[in-house]
Amino acid sequence: METNRAAHGHSLADDLAAMMRMNASRRQSLRWLLAGASALPVLGCGGGSSTTDTSMAGTSASSGTSGTSTNGSAGSCAVIPEETGGPYPADGTNSNGTGSGTTSVLNLSGVVRGDIRASFNGPTAVAAGVPLTIKLQIMNANGSCAALPGYAVYLWHCDRDGNYSLYSSGVTDQNYLRGVQEADSHGNVTFSTIFPGCYAGRMPHVHFEVYPTLASSVSAANRIKTSQFTFPMATLNEVYASAGYSASVRNLAQISYATDNVFGDGTSLQMVAVTGNATDGYVATLTVGVSA
Repeated sequence: METNRAAHGHSLADDLAAMMRMNASRRQSLRWLLAGASALPVLGCGGGSSTTDTSMAGTSASSGTSGTSTNGSAGSCAVIPEETGGPYPADGTNSNGTGSGTTSVLNLSGVVRGDIRASFNGPTAVAAGVPLTIKLQIMNANGSCAALPGYAVYLWHCDRDGNYSLYSSGVTDQNYLRGVQEADSHGNVTFSTIFPGCYAGRMPHVHFEVYPTLASSVSAANRIKTSQFTFPMATLNEVYASAGYSASVRNLAQISYATDNVFGDGTSLQMVAVTGNATDGYVATLTVGVSA
């Protein structure tokens, strides 16, 4: 279970210090500060800038065959909250517990890829599950929501059984559901994967790190943002009715966004917009604002 949250690092130290003396939490203080600054051109999107890819700009999408609507945060470029990378990052910051030292896929040949369902660089297992396409747009929250081409994203998540490759029992020799992508001219990255399961104690989620260049993504020391995103409840219920996700139904019933140790303080900037269905697969989109 992931219990520790990473600290938020921002400028305007005096303002932050003042807010901390008011006994507000770091996340609450930062969101208050951002809300107060939202009227300024530097952070305001004003309905989207000309650099935004139209495929990423919608804020509402149909989810699944039920016809329900799900609201995502695409179109906003406020700085996405800093979150813990959790105990299973495989970015060289920790060990997988096998006694082999730190574990990292970032400098492995083949890690830069769009389809992350299969293991690579030796291992051959392929993760099974409902197809999911993840589309993230990286934008500069300090630069009028301009897209950030050339930035890179390392993304990882658990399989449909709630296991993390390289760490969980039975898959320590596999490295599927991990990959790096370089943002295109519109700041977009796309990953083909499977829908993650829900394991005990956490709402379903996906981890990612943002790097200023593809070349810098070989070392976690160069990351400028670590965060997570989650999915609408209507989509989760649809997916977990599919074969192979029975354990997720039970685990999801015992947790909520409000009680989750990452999303308990809100999901407004970390809730994807979703289209699709469990038969044909889903597409999840999210705008990721960073301080560039």
